[in-house]
Amino acid sequence: MIEVRTRGGRITVQVLATVALVPFIAPLVITFYRSTGGDGFVANYRAVIERPEFLLFFRNSLVIALGAVLLTWICTMLASFALACLHLRGREVAFYLLVGALALPTAALTVPLSIAIRSLNLYDNPLAVVLPIAALGIAFSIFLARAFMAEIPDEILKAARVDGASTFGVFWHIILPMTRPISAVIIVWAFVGSWNEYLLPLLFLQETDKQTITLLPSYFIGQFGADLPKLYAATFLISLPTIACYAAFSRFFERGLLAGSLK
Repeated sequence: MIEVRTRGGRITVQVLATVALVPFIAPLVITFYRSTGGDGFVANYRAVIERPEFLLFFRNSLVIALGAVLLTWICTMLASFALACLHLRGREVAFYLLVGALALPTAALTVPLSIAIRSLNLYDNPLAVVLPIAALGIAFSIFLARAFMAEIPDEILKAARVDGASTFGVFWHIILPMTRPISAVIIVWAFVGSWNEYLLPLLFLQETDKQTITLLPSYFIGQFGADLPKLYAATFLISLPTIACYAAFSRFFERGLLAGSLK
C-alpha cells in the first residue's frame, strides 16, 4: 500500500479522489433530488412502487441477474482453474482467444444473437437474455480470475496432491476458498452488468410481463406522461440494487481488484 506522508500530498489525493467520484455520485444525487418534486417524496415513490408493473419488472430483472451471475461465476472459476493451474496443451492459445472476445461489442452481435435465439425458440424467455449476458461477461471475468489464481503458489497445490486430493478436490477445497476476493469481483461485475442491461431485454423480451427493470422508465412514460418526478423516482429505485450489491461485497471487491497486481 502506497502511503502519502505529507499534508499537501494527502490533500491533493483527497481532492483528486473527490473529483473522480463526482461523475458517479452527481447523477444519483440529482436524480434523487428531482424525484422529490411534484407531488412530493412520499407520493412519488408510492405511486411508482404501487404500480404492479414495478414489482413484476423487478422480479424479472432479479431472476435474470441471479441466473447470469451464477452461470458466469461457475464457468469463470472452472475455466480459470484449468487455464491457470492445470498443465493443458493449448491453454495459452485458448486464453488469448477468450481475451480476443473482449473486442466484440454487444451491438455487433445482435444479428447473430437474434438468429440463434429464434432458432432455439427462446424469444420472451429469460434464457434469451441470461445466456448472452453470461457469454459476453465470461471473457473479462476469466481475464481477472486467471491472473488471481496464477498468484497461488504451486507448492500448495502439490501438497494437496500429495495428501491425496483429486483435481476437483484441489479446486473445491483449495482454490475456491482462496479466491473469494476475485469471486466477489466477478459477482458484483456480473450482477451490475446484467441488472443494467438494456439492449438484450429490449430485443428479446417483447411481452410486457417478461420485461426487465431497465425498460421501466420507458414503460412509465406512457403511464405518467410528463410527470417527471415519478420517472426520476423510478430511475432512482432501479439503481438501488446495484448500490446494495457493491456495498455487500465492497471489502472483497477491492481486495480482488488489487490482488492480481500485487505480489
